[in-house]
Amino acid sequence: MLEPWYAIEAFVHRGGPVLYGIAAVLLIMWTLILERYWYLRSGHPERVAWAKQQWSERRDHTSWHAHQIRRSLISQVGSNLTSGIGLLESLIGLCTLLGLLGTVTGMIEVFDIMALTGSSSARLMADGVSKATIPTMAGMVAALSGLYFTTALKSTARRERDRVADVLTLEQGT
Repeated sequence: MLEPWYAIEAFVHRGGPVLYGIAAVLLIMWTLILERYWYLRSGHPERVAWAKQQWSERRDHTSWHAHQIRRSLISQVGSNLTSGIGLLESLIGLCTLLGLLGTVTGMIEVFDIMALTGSSSARLMADGVSKATIPTMAGMVAALSGLYFTTALKSTARRERDRVADVLTLEQGT
């Protein structure tokens, strides 16, 4: 039962302390991704219904003011849809930078061992090499997982915003 935990512990030990930073950023990133999907399922339909109600309660749908109100309603819905996407994109970049930091710290360890021992023994350098490669891999995997879902969220937000614009336009003649 505890074997997976030992494997994770060994992986983190081989990768070095930078993996804790990557894990923290990954936890925050996935919390935000799940929140955005939760909003799409629960909060967004309510917001669309509110915008449709605001638009349908107007008598005038053709004046300049009516068009500005429609534009504002669409903008509010779109703003709610894209809330947090910029932060997600920043966290994706941070994952790659933390992976790079792990690479640098691991290579410094390799060079320290080479300087202390005066040799280039692969056995002595193995710990530093793993601390250089594992965080790079972990940072890239974390960034790719976030990139995929962030791109999907942006596409969904654009599509939903356009759908709201179409709905408000269709109701223009009522």
